[in-house]
Amino acid sequence: MKRILFVCLGNICRSSSAEEIMRVLVKNAGLENDIEVDSAGILSYHEGELPDSRMRMHASRRGYNLVHRSRPICTFDFYNFDMIVGMDDRNIQDLIDRAPDLESEKKIYRMTDFCRSKIVDYVPDPYYGGAQGFENVLDILEDACAGLLEEVRL
Repeated sequence: MKRILFVCLGNICRSSSAEEIMRVLVKNAGLENDIEVDSAGILSYHEGELPDSRMRMHASRRGYNLVHRSRPICTFDFYNFDMIVGMDDRNIQDLIDRAPDLESEKKIYRMTDFCRSKIVDYVPDPYYGGAQGFENVLDILEDACAGLLEEVRL
């Protein structure tokens, strides 16, 4: 079983969307028994909340049902997951700072490193933007999750 954790700042937009997109891809590939996904946030500010209502609306238009409840990342996650995938440089640095050891640091990846057609350095936070920001994030995550699935299937 390969375990993948997606991480963003609050776990209400990007990482929760990545989790659901990846879950759908894994299910469509018939790999539910081989790949497990979850998501978390750097901060606990939104702990227990559903994803942002705007993100849920945009995601539902694409057939995704965002029902994950926000939770902060914890030390156990570094031992429980094989890959910890951050959305931007700040998330990556925060994850490195929280990693309990060097082995855990080796599990940290950047989401956009798995993009196949999008040329972007990071997944932008759509929280303070408009509708196009949420659509852009979903475009990037769909591309990166497809690339990540290819990577973990090897």
